Amino acid sequence: MTVLKVRVAEVVRETAEAHTLVLEPAEEDRDRFAYRPGQFLTVRVPAGDGHVARCYSLCSSPVCDDRLKVTVKRVAGGLGSNWICDNVAEGDVLEVLRPSGTFTPASLDEDLLLLAAGSGITPVMSILKSCLAAGRGSVTLVYANRDERSVIFAGELRALAERHGERLTVVHWLESLQGLPTAAALRALARPYRGREAFVCGPEAFMDLATSVLTGLGMPAGRVHVEKFFSLSGDPFAEPEPDDAADDEAPATVEVEIDGETRTVPWPRSQRLLDVLLRAGVDAPYSCREGSCAACACVLLEGEAEMDANTVLDRRDLDDGLILACQARPLSDRLRVSYDG
Repeated sequence: MTVLKVRVAEVVRETAEAHTLVLEPAEEDRDRFAYRPGQFLTVRVPAGDGHVARCYSLCSSPVCDDRLKVTVKRVAGGLGSNWICDNVAEGDVLEVLRPSGTFTPASLDEDLLLLAAGSGITPVMSILKSCLAAGRGSVTLVYANRDERSVIFAGELRALAERHGERLTVVHWLESLQGLPTAAALRALARPYRGREAFVCGPEAFMDLATSVLTGLGMPAGRVHVEKFFSLSGDPFAEPEPDDAADDEAPATVEVEIDGETRTVPWPRSQRLLDVLLRAGVDAPYSCREGSCAACACVLLEGEAEMDANTVLDRRDLDDGLILACQARPLSDRLRVSYDG
């Protein structure tokens, strides 16, 4: 069973448009909610007679917060964000998938440059708090908002800056006072930190501008991380369709390293790796099941596979051996993959 349940322990109104849900997993599922700073939860949201799935970043830190928290900001016409802000209350139970995502630093000890706009602060906040609590590096946050009332986590950011003044610099950019961020302004703010690893999250136009500015300053593309979510057309909460098709060829074999354990399972040639693993009872992470989010990304250590679709892994990811389990089919007889990094 891959669908998990969480109880809403509290709803915090961060701003007029943004709510934070404090979540408590069922006791027997707590171990399955281990996460890294910057990852997200996929939440099942009612839609007409059925459901859709929406991804929301965790703003809590796995190293200094006891409970999971996601922050949801209303989007004009947004089915999921408006349903959550209008309907979800303390005591409700939500269906979710285990935390996943690749927008997470490899080390908490490295100096970081964080660029966020609006609700893009959510995963950035998780990274920021984790680095300050458990790392040794310095962090600079540039945070853009419409106006002062739109600043999510304003009080928490002030408290962190007071407590970690020698390691944390927070620069607020308010459209009401300074206009929209420009390339020249972002360039001036980022230039002193161009030797750092950067994480960018916010509206698409902001992320495109920030990415262009950072790479223009000479930052290698591999050190500029961008968090992008896509509206999901399918229902990733649905159980995989039973496989009635018989392959003419003998199945391949895949050895899977996940959560410190190793499993070996047969991999029919016509089937995708994620479906094979879920049917075998392997608790593999995933979200979109459409090749668009990288939640199911794993490293191909041995063998050869092909993907039906991929809109998220770039050339560097592929060269590093990453594949999307939801889209991968085997090309060799024996393969070995790892979810453990």
